[in-house]
Amino acid sequence: MIKVRGARENNLREVSLDIPKRRLTVFTGVSGSGKSSLVFGTIAAESQRLINETYSAFIQGFMPSMGRPDVDSLHNLSAAIVVDQERMGANSRSTVGTATDAYTMLRIIFSRLGTPHIGTSTAFSFNAADGMCTECEGIGQVSKIDIDQLVNRELSLNEGAITVPGFQVDAWYWQIMVASGFYDPDKKLKDFTPEEWEVFLHKTSTKVKVGSSNMTYEGLITKVNRTILVKDRDSMQSHVRAFVDRAVVFAECPSCGGSRLSAAALSSKVNGVNIAECSAMQISDLAEYVRKIDDAGVAPLLGNLRDLLESLVEIGLGYLSLDRASSSLSGGEAQRVKMVRHLGSSLTDATYIFDEPTIGLHPHDIRRMNDLLIRLRDKGNTVLVVEHKPEVIAMADHVVDLGPGAGTAGGQICYTGDVAGLRASDTLTGRHLEHRAGLRESVRRPSGQLSIEGADLHNLKNVSVEIPTGVLSVITGVAGSGKSSLIHGYLSDREGVVVADQSPIRGSRRSNPATYTGLLSPIRTAFAKANGVKAALFSANSEGACPNCNGLGLVYTDLAMMAGVASVCEECEGKRFTPEVLTYRLNGKNISEVLSMSVAEAYDFPGGQAHAILGRLTDVGLSYLRLGQPLNTLSGGERQRLKLAIQMAEKSSVYILDEPTTGLHMADVDKLLALLDRLVDAGNTVIVIEHHQAVMAHADWLVDLGPGGGHDGGQVVFTGTPADLVAHSDTVTARHLREYVGTGS
Repeated sequence: MIKVRGARENNLREVSLDIPKRRLTVFTGVSGSGKSSLVFGTIAAESQRLINETYSAFIQGFMPSMGRPDVDSLHNLSAAIVVDQERMGANSRSTVGTATDAYTMLRIIFSRLGTPHIGTSTAFSFNAADGMCTECEGIGQVSKIDIDQLVNRELSLNEGAITVPGFQVDAWYWQIMVASGFYDPDKKLKDFTPEEWEVFLHKTSTKVKVGSSNMTYEGLITKVNRTILVKDRDSMQSHVRAFVDRAVVFAECPSCGGSRLSAAALSSKVNGVNIAECSAMQISDLAEYVRKIDDAGVAPLLGNLRDLLESLVEIGLGYLSLDRASSSLSGGEAQRVKMVRHLGSSLTDATYIFDEPTIGLHPHDIRRMNDLLIRLRDKGNTVLVVEHKPEVIAMADHVVDLGPGAGTAGGQICYTGDVAGLRASDTLTGRHLEHRAGLRESVRRPSGQLSIEGADLHNLKNVSVEIPTGVLSVITGVAGSGKSSLIHGYLSDREGVVVADQSPIRGSRRSNPATYTGLLSPIRTAFAKANGVKAALFSANSEGACPNCNGLGLVYTDLAMMAGVASVCEECEGKRFTPEVLTYRLNGKNISEVLSMSVAEAYDFPGGQAHAILGRLTDVGLSYLRLGQPLNTLSGGERQRLKLAIQMAEKSSVYILDEPTTGLHMADVDKLLALLDRLVDAGNTVIVIEHHQAVMAHADWLVDLGPGGGHDGGQVVFTGTPADLVAHSDTVTARHLREYVGTGS
């Protein structure tokens, strides 16, 4: 048993429990009940910290700092491997092939068996000098600057021809260009001679006299490349980022055709196929190809590669290809790729921790995922899964149910034991295990339609479909069938469309629900009015901030070679404000006390215009969030619901939601459905990409893509009402929905 005693991390209330080792334990409970605090914040965090402590102080200096979780004691921990949904490295050189080592194995096979023979395995690596295409340096794309996004050729320099941020008339560098004497600043750019145009755009740095000073002149593109394009896109200010997105065009490298490899690497073939063609194959096809290679010299390696590719197919990722960029995978896909790596590992007696592994999976794919979790357990590992789907809970050896509510109303163990006991228990989860949403009695009539014609992005096969407006439409289909390509590729950018997805919210540990939703302004104003002082005092990012921690509430100490430590600020005791600010009160509470309230508590706290925002946060199921909780602690599902709450205030006509049931307990899914109904009844169109059968059953209109994933998908296999699907269709979705609505109310 893993013995947890007195866990108090976040909202946990002195939680003590025993978790059986070498078994599959599922942690359930409503959103915000404390599952992640127990599994990730306590068990995984302490395991990781103890492992890090075994390294020398010098090595620990290069590792992320691990605070000690707030728990009395933890016994019998084993090494914890967290398989989460963090997107895989956004590095442009990382692909599915490099991340799973499948490409490395292919390289060795080609270096031994390829004809003509061209050398070692690095000669096939696009990340090594002897294998990469020299023109694109192994990226597969070349970037070109669209000059017409930098200048307006109809104007002269004095008329403001340069449209690059920071180069406006009278800006410092504009003055150098005008005074350079290389061209006439009153001459329209379209009248420049080829020589002037070359100097204007491409001249390398050279000294020029401006007045009495010597200055450095560079051509516009040279300067933009050096000062703007080298920066990381995420660190740019929004207007500069928008300029870069407009001005830089990425095109397939003409030299290697996007394959990233040198001509020599592309010339070497095994059974008539080169390594780039192998990487571009769908993994299910590549597995077939590898099975046909037979050579005693690389037999063990071939065996490993076959097992790896077959595991990827088995887990439902057979539609990917090895050359797919890791950064383009969804959170669920990234998690499943990581999972396959662990299946091939010889380690046993480890603790594997999964965070909602069913995200992005159709019910058809969930069965395969369950088989993999069981295989990991049967290798002798302890498997801990945070999950809401009844299909996963049903196969657990042991269940831990947290609750009874969320936030301050949660943090307690409601039930531990087997699944049969959970069903019989009177907990919220127990009551909802057999709960089924029924098909709609009557569907709403559409007010019009959104047309998509000839869609061919990614694997879509010339799809034309009408999506009705004024109703709730659900887009479904197995993983990789083309749902996101269809909706995000052809609807998201249209006028009046609001997209709420699960991508991280830009911001830092300073951002919280109160600042992000605009809630803090009315609160600050109310405090200022009640106390006759200025509103800036009530901002932890402004005048009222504690000077010791700059309003963060925490002090980050760098211990040089040892791991850095975040400790609660001693001056303000984590309250973030100066003692003077904390003397001001509104309805008996100071600003720090208000920020530590949950949305539900704040709703009953008189706050005028703040009421509407709090109401929307409650509507989307976030009533347990604390107003001052840092945004970087929110899960993907919580981020999506927070964005939805903000966007509900805008007068929008079309809402696109991507798997809004992520992170929602079965009891909360009913609330989400009621919210979607309210949005539609207010005259909006709601389009949901979703696999959850309750949402499918509740829809007015379904669009089912398939029949499979990758090149086996990309077609519309059904459009119509859920009742039609259940009655007349035989798609994979139809079979699962029929089973779902046939068992229960």
